[in-house]
Amino acid sequence: MATKELKTYSLAEMKDKYIGEVGTPSRDDYEYELRMDVLGKMIKAARQERNLTQEELGRLVGVQKAQISKLESSANSATIDTIIKVFKALKAEINFNVKLEDNFVKLA
Repeated sequence: MATKELKTYSLAEMKDKYIGEVGTPSRDDYEYELRMDVLGKMIKAARQERNLTQEELGRLVGVQKAQISKLESSANSATIDTIIKVFKALKAEINFNVKLEDNFVKLA
């Protein structure tokens, strides 16, 4: 009895097949959601590092605990202003990169 060799796929190949290729609207949406999820996790980790509760961080920022909870779950509904306020309240530095095609835009 001959055994059939299984074909393996890379993560990139699976994303291309099931989500869409890089540059397509579905892939862009996926990558955006993923980045916002990671940003939320970073906010939570920074808050915990500062030994703050969601309620305490909310007070520092001027929002309700529920908004901090939602932000930590996924930052996709937050404004840039709110995200900056949160990191400022956490005394954490945040950096933004703007990339146009293959070049990063640098501010002088």
